[in-house]
Amino acid sequence: MTEYGRGPGSEPWHPEDPLYGDQGWGGQQSAHGQNQYGGQQQPYPHDPYGQQQPQQPQDPYAQQHYQQQPGYGVPQDPYAQQPQQPQYDNGGWDTGQQPAAVPYDPQPAADPYGGGQGQGGYSETHDYYGTPEAYPPPQPPGRREAAPQQAPTQTPDWDPEVQPEETHPFFTGADDNRDRDDNGDGKDDDYDDDPRESRRGSRGGNERRGKGKKKSRSGCACLVVSLVLVGGLGGVGYFGYSYWKDKFGAAPDYAGSGSGSVEVEIPKGAFGSDIGNILKKQGVVKSVDAFVSAQTENPKGKSIQAGVYLLHEKMSAAEAVKMMVDPKSQNLLVIPEGFRNVAVYDLVDKKLGLKKGTTKGIAKSDASDLGLPDWASDNKDIKDPLEGFLYPAAYPVTKETKPEAILKKMVSRSNEEYEKLDLEGTAKKYKLDGPWQVLTVASLVQAEGLTHDDFRKMAEVVYNRLKPDNTATNRKLQFDSAFNYLKKQSKIKISSNEILTNPDPYNTYYHAGLPPGPISNPGDEALRATLSPTGNGWMYFISLDGKKTQFTKTAAEHEKLNDKFKEKHGLG
Repeated sequence: MTEYGRGPGSEPWHPEDPLYGDQGWGGQQSAHGQNQYGGQQQPYPHDPYGQQQPQQPQDPYAQQHYQQQPGYGVPQDPYAQQPQQPQYDNGGWDTGQQPAAVPYDPQPAADPYGGGQGQGGYSETHDYYGTPEAYPPPQPPGRREAAPQQAPTQTPDWDPEVQPEETHPFFTGADDNRDRDDNGDGKDDDYDDDPRESRRGSRGGNERRGKGKKKSRSGCACLVVSLVLVGGLGGVGYFGYSYWKDKFGAAPDYAGSGSGSVEVEIPKGAFGSDIGNILKKQGVVKSVDAFVSAQTENPKGKSIQAGVYLLHEKMSAAEAVKMMVDPKSQNLLVIPEGFRNVAVYDLVDKKLGLKKGTTKGIAKSDASDLGLPDWASDNKDIKDPLEGFLYPAAYPVTKETKPEAILKKMVSRSNEEYEKLDLEGTAKKYKLDGPWQVLTVASLVQAEGLTHDDFRKMAEVVYNRLKPDNTATNRKLQFDSAFNYLKKQSKIKISSNEILTNPDPYNTYYHAGLPPGPISNPGDEALRATLSPTGNGWMYFISLDGKKTQFTKTAAEHEKLNDKFKEKHGLG
């Protein structure tokens, strides 16, 4: 039996049938045992008995259409009876009679759509009834109408172009059966007896029920829900606005530049919020947020550093930031590079309003308690053990700052800076006695060099003169700066008799080698030049005008310049 029940009989095709005149789509009918729809079907085996009575054909519409048919993946017994295709008998559909036996054709016709010659099954074909443009599948003769030459047009129950609408109550909005009988008459109020109306009602039943009492109840419920939502949103909006205003509104702030005077100390490493807290506690600004905002808006706001600032009470945050980025507002003690300790002590006394000599006395008595490093020398010839440890920088001070406190800050800062440098390695490289002598060389470089360009050349002069094979000066440095240090003076004109006869350990004209200790507080550039001197063979230097230093390599070149110097300054 074929899929649509058409046998190999002689009934002509109906003109309306899509297969009319097609002869099996290829000019011939499928051979006995072949499936005209392809698939992986094994061909029917040969009948060893010649003819077989076919099984009683079954009406495909009398049973489930998905019943398992032979040739669709079910192995067949080669000796079992195979169903034959149904035949037409006198123009009617055979629904139970045994048709005459069909002679077995040993030469099956070729499958016009198959890839093989009757071996190994049939290749797949397209479903000519699976597209919307195709004719509907041919109907069995029993359901066909005996049509004249032109069959009447029959309106199908379904439109292939229109997708059927969902009829489930969940999607259509229809109530369940318990809600349909609102009048108590045992009938569904939403549907009538017309099945077409019932179908329309299942697709759009809300149109009929929309005029009943349920719509009124639903409308009231929607109104109540809407009022609740509007009220809730209004409350949320009010509290949200209050929260935003409290958290993100303009921060409290003073107006104007304030009045009075407030001394504020900002510690090292303080961030914007930390600074704002300090200013708020001391009555300078009204809120931390106002200060942070003003600091962010000011292009120089991030440049605020540790220090002591003289500000006003009740200032606007913007004015406070403006004053803090101005160096004039900072209450700092600035120590220049190359200052000797005696000059630093005088600056501290003046800044703190103390009697002259107060800081110097504390430095002398408390030197061992101010935090000097272990490698600091305790040579009895050292004039000041703190020399070289009052690091040149700006130190914040207040009216309450004590001299010992500021001295400790200076020593602590010098230790931090010296730890960044390889003083020990430099001492070994140039055969010096530890970091202490490296610091001493740096103090000489700082004192003798007039410009930063001089520092590396000056460091080379020191190292060359300290060499054991130096016969030009016999390892004597002959630096005027060291003699001025011991004399607590700064002179250019020094008589040869005076400088050559003074036996003080700091007199480098009299003693070979380095002085007992540093003669100033060197800055960063002088320190780094000491670690990395030039290598050009500089041995002598002299400044004729006090502004520019001239370096030479031989004694003859140096003597020429020295004669010019004596002539200019009237020295014999």
